[in-house]
Amino acid sequence: MPTLTVRQKVAFDLLNLKQGQILLELGVGDGKVAIEAAKRGYRVIGYELNPLLFLVAYFRTVKYREQVKIRWGNFWSIRWPEVDAIFVFLLPRYMNKLHTKCLAYENKPLKLVSIAFDISNVKPAKTKHSVFLYSYK
Repeated sequence: MPTLTVRQKVAFDLLNLKQGQILLELGVGDGKVAIEAAKRGYRVIGYELNPLLFLVAYFRTVKYREQVKIRWGNFWSIRWPEVDAIFVFLLPRYMNKLHTKCLAYENKPLKLVSIAFDISNVKPAKTKHSVFLYSYK
């Protein structure tokens, strides 16, 4: 599912990253979010499991190659790089697994923004227009 532009803007506003900070996008899809993040001056590392979407995102982000790195692979099975924030649009059944992985993440503090789906039994730091911000310290 593509991320709606209005929710994407809300997510970036909630994250409140500074230029040069690193965003990890889990499930980069067609690269739309990564491109907007690069335009805002963020550095982006995006993972995509679907090989066709990986290729689409890879070629769509060529113009931003200095800021955007698109990687093909399963983000559950790799050690996440050092980042400042994570952007996801995952189905509800994966949110608790994501929360567990964020709790175990070594490079804190960490912000997590989720489009449309929250983490059950975890209170977000902020919520706006069905975008949820979580903070891990």
